[in-house]
Amino acid sequence: MSTNLYSFSEETASRLRKFRFASARSDKVQAVIYEIDKVSYEIREDPNVEDSPVTSIEELVEELPDNSPRYVVLSYPLTLKDGRKSSPLVMFYWLPPTSQQSLRMLYAAAVELFREKAGVSKYVSPYLLFYDLTI
Repeated sequence: MSTNLYSFSEETASRLRKFRFASARSDKVQAVIYEIDKVSYEIREDPNVEDSPVTSIEELVEELPDNSPRYVVLSYPLTLKDGRKSSPLVMFYWLPPTSQQSLRMLYAAAVELFREKAGVSKYVSPYLLFYDLTI
């Protein structure tokens, strides 16, 4: 699939920029979950998440669907060895093993586009982190 197939609304892009700047000053974990609309191929915030941004890892794990992929932009505040504070943006690609093959392909084709639009500093593959969190 071509990346021209996918779109970001101006509202989604604006909210993503605001999240990037606001989360850089936050002293707590924050995350926003994104989905791809299966009809319009628009990448947008997941409307099923009640409180966005999510403010804990536990809440994030609960909000992620069991059978559908999602993209997650996470800001995780930490203190560096030299005492400076940092809140790097990390992108997680949530890909549950029970996802339909068509959804897996839909999300896999847009990973790099989303990563570029989100402006994240780190990317975590779908096979690394969340499986450990849900056990």
